[in-house]
Amino acid sequence: MRINEEQLELVDRQIKRIIASGNYYSEVYQKAGITGVSTQEDFEKIPFTDKADLRNAYPLGIQAVPDEDVVRIHSSSGTTGNPVIIPYTAKDVDDWATMFARCYEIAGITSSDRIQITPGYGLWTAGIGFQAGCEKLGAMAIPMGPGNTDKQIQMMIDLKSTVICATSSYALLLAEEINKRGLKDQICLKKGVIGSERWSDAKRQYIARELGIELYDIYGLTEIYGPGIGINCAGQTGMHIFDDYLYLEIIDPVTGEVLPDGQEGEIVITTLVKEGAPLIRFRTHDLSRIIPEECSCGLHYPRLATIKGRSDDMFKVHGVNMFPSQVEEILGLVDGVSSEYKIDIAHDESKNRDIIMITAEAEGRVDFQETGEKIKKLFKSRMNVTPKVSIVSLNTLPRSEKKTKRVFDHRED
Repeated sequence: MRINEEQLELVDRQIKRIIASGNYYSEVYQKAGITGVSTQEDFEKIPFTDKADLRNAYPLGIQAVPDEDVVRIHSSSGTTGNPVIIPYTAKDVDDWATMFARCYEIAGITSSDRIQITPGYGLWTAGIGFQAGCEKLGAMAIPMGPGNTDKQIQMMIDLKSTVICATSSYALLLAEEINKRGLKDQICLKKGVIGSERWSDAKRQYIARELGIELYDIYGLTEIYGPGIGINCAGQTGMHIFDDYLYLEIIDPVTGEVLPDGQEGEIVITTLVKEGAPLIRFRTHDLSRIIPEECSCGLHYPRLATIKGRSDDMFKVHGVNMFPSQVEEILGLVDGVSSEYKIDIAHDESKNRDIIMITAEAEGRVDFQETGEKIKKLFKSRMNVTPKVSIVSLNTLPRSEKKTKRVFDHRED
């Protein structure tokens, strides 16, 4: 997908504004001799940036506007090193809400809906983004935030919520609780807008079935506004990304080569109009591909295929590169196995070899030993790795109100 003339002009304007601001990237671009862009070739000479640069610029080194223009900051968790601080102008906040409202509209959500918002509020971009988009749409926001499942279900029933916004992990927890308590006929949910983490088809089908709702994937990241920069339509064939605000590239995560549409690689995003913290060619580490065909829904926004995972989620066992998404795909082939699993990797000093243990949940109607053997054989045939497999009863593995950690690499301890 080549950058069009209008997008190129916006990028040129961003670069000139960044240089004039004297921020972290102003120095980077001046050292690289970059003063602007007028062609695709010029654009592709701009160096990539990633989260490490943002941490180096902590706390506000990437700010490209005067302090008096900043109305809000958001931040990543900062679990590894400095957190990433992103300043927003009033226009940035409004643009984000406009994109989010567009997401709701694409999902068929209207001002008549009652939207229950369970993602967290605060420095994280989640809850407040869902709420701002809801208010821009004119729908009723029910800003619950995470946790207190009893209260969530009570409000869902009493206020007749029609839309649930959540991580897939918390949507699963709610679906299981509603199912366990026999309350499905008392809820009025019609749709779910799910973000923050990738999820398997098995989990998607379970949540949709148990809550009786249509599910929509929402995409976003703290560095690029937050959730709400794209969503899948009713055709369910990929997420539309709003190219009047953002320009997408897919690159080879190892070489940095820009890949043609349809080829899988790492998503790179350029913000076209963001004021507070504009980012040019930001490496997201999310893995996907641009779907080249026109969408049957009639929207002309470019589409990303379902996020496969993250390039930094990859783990290696016995010389084989593996992603959690591949584990999910294998488990989805085995009858009776749920969407919940855990991966433990350790090193056996006595044998000087790595061990991978897969713990998966299964329904009581299947034989646990036979199920474990099926999983082992599938791993051997597809990945050329034979894991140890432990099958446990449904609801044994912990549930999360936020993102669920699934890979535990004890070799790093």
